[in-house]
Amino acid sequence: MRIGIDFDNTIACYDGVFHAAALENGLIPADLGRDKNSVRDHLNGSGRKDDFTELQGYVYGARMELVSPYPGFADFVRAALNAGHMLSIVSHKTKHPILGPKHDMHAAARGFLEARGLMGTSEGQINPANVFFELTKEDKVARAASLGCEVFVDDLPEILAMAGFPDGMRRVLFDPESQFAGREAAGVERLMSWAAIAADLNRERN
Repeated sequence: MRIGIDFDNTIACYDGVFHAAALENGLIPADLGRDKNSVRDHLNGSGRKDDFTELQGYVYGARMELVSPYPGFADFVRAALNAGHMLSIVSHKTKHPILGPKHDMHAAARGFLEARGLMGTSEGQINPANVFFELTKEDKVARAASLGCEVFVDDLPEILAMAGFPDGMRRVLFDPESQFAGREAAGVERLMSWAAIAADLNRERN
């Protein structure tokens, strides 16, 4: 089975990372909520939207060592590859931040995957040739189509709702915070953990 997987907030978990990076740069009070939305809302609400935009580039380009994979993802990769599935990472992001230093965010994401042992040429790792960072959402969907993905996992319902994915492809919404409960779009399956995704694919295989 050919399985496509998004990167940001699907593989890479940023819990607490934006808070830590914002504190490093003196952008927020220490007692602010640790989630990304609290940081964003604080900066946007105080007229510093550009500061948040620059902060995103800083995290995605310079501080990926603060980021961890979601629990269970490494186990999913090993089990899926051992079962004979083909895994591809297909994401979209600009190569350089819109504001601030011109970090190479594609290289930073690849470095994260290598450092966590998720990407490489050894057994149980995703082949680097199957990792794609596209510049637009449309290019991302086109890449998934060209790969013939039979399953695609993403944290954004609007991506899974886009036209252009292969006909008959299973669309899996990764929703670890259960923020989309009861709001699933037609044809989209909502699962809350990588363990649940692994179990679901294993049931289908058996």
